[in-house]
Amino acid sequence: MISPLAYISPEAKIGENVEIGPFCFIDKDVVIGDNNVIMPNVNILSGSRIGCGNRIFPGAVIGAIPQDLKFRGEETTAEIGDNNTIRENVTINRGTAAKGKTVVGSNNLLMEGVHVAHDAFVGSGCIVGNSTKFAGEIVIDDNAIISASVLMHQFCRVGGYTMIQGGTRFSKDIPPYIIAGREPVAYCGINIVGLRRRGFSNELIENIHNAYRIIYQSGKNVTEALEQIKTEVPMSPEIEYIISFISESKRGIIR
Repeated sequence: MISPLAYISPEAKIGENVEIGPFCFIDKDVVIGDNNVIMPNVNILSGSRIGCGNRIFPGAVIGAIPQDLKFRGEETTAEIGDNNTIRENVTINRGTAAKGKTVVGSNNLLMEGVHVAHDAFVGSGCIVGNSTKFAGEIVIDDNAIISASVLMHQFCRVGGYTMIQGGTRFSKDIPPYIIAGREPVAYCGINIVGLRRRGFSNELIENIHNAYRIIYQSGKNVTEALEQIKTEVPMSPEIEYIISFISESKRGIIR
């Protein structure tokens, strides 16, 4: 299961039933769980923590030091959960002193050429398209779909169940359950197809739609819109998520 042409540091910890292809480099201070498939020419560097059941395709580099001039060699990690598909040439840098770790959750698909920078947090169940680049200290909530060639500014957050159109670049937060796109980036409606596929009821979808009508079409500022939502839209965990996401946004939301 492990090619004799791979280099594995004697200090690395490798789980059961792990396949490691030729010309892989597994550094010291690496922990790899069970049932992973690591294809040829993958580099897994110091500080990497990889769960179980992942497939990592050729050319991927996990745990490289941050591309951040403030980095001073501190001990940090790049942590990856379970059952992810990490395609060719994906790069996932480890953290800096800011947060200490970069995290990718479970059951994600990161397509070819995706970059996840230092101290980023990518949730679970996400799909990220080819050549998309995440800057440092971003947050992607669960079940987001981010298309190809998207550029995400540092410190931004993307809400869950959101779809971002290909080629989009943005430097503000994108709230949950919506479609974002165009140039400059704008709200393009709610992600109705995605919500239906995830089992959201028609009533809940309508409530989410009504909340965003108030935010984007009422002409009110964000604070006034959120107060109106609290009085006019039936409360549920999903509506509370919208309100808390926008209330906590530090960069402001896209318009």
